[in-house]
Amino acid sequence: MSQSLATTRATFRRTFLKNYLQDPIRVASVLPSGRNLARVMAAEVLPGSRVVELGVGTGTLTRALLDKGVDPSQLYLVEQNADFVQILGQQFPASEVLAIDAADLAEHLADHLGQIDYVVSGLPILWFSRGVKKRILAGAFSLLRRGGSFHQFSYFARPPVSQGLLEELGLVATRTGFAPLNVPPAFAYRFMRREDQ
Repeated sequence: MSQSLATTRATFRRTFLKNYLQDPIRVASVLPSGRNLARVMAAEVLPGSRVVELGVGTGTLTRALLDKGVDPSQLYLVEQNADFVQILGQQFPASEVLAIDAADLAEHLADHLGQIDYVVSGLPILWFSRGVKKRILAGAFSLLRRGGSFHQFSYFARPPVSQGLLEELGLVATRTGFAPLNVPPAFAYRFMRREDQ
């Protein structure tokens, strides 16, 4: 590992811990997601895809997406935390970093409606209210092309969105992987429009 990358990761870890101590509910995990979970989350992403990543945090999933062949200029990084936004802008200068709430996604990426291949979320969506989940998913699917998919992790062996909300939005959730080495272990899910199944 290069000295620069090691320094960046150490900075991310310090920033993550500081933010966890200041607001553990929002961060929702004592440790950032690991590389094993990032690889599981990125497994279905095809090279050359247009991708929006939500809740980028320390950039572990971002690196997995780039390793899958996503062009940095076709990767949109959504992160609300100002500390992370600054570091992400330095670490991934070819990608657009959006310092916004994921619930306002479609408003800020209105030029890309129906053009995105994947939305990949590192947000702790399980803990969000039903209304916030609905706004995030509705916004994501307004950006996704037909056949596009939304990918989300959960620490539980069930989708982090209720069946009632999935039905209301016309979505189907499928478990796509398991990351046993993550702390805590996590499951990956793919959400698609019912008619795209």
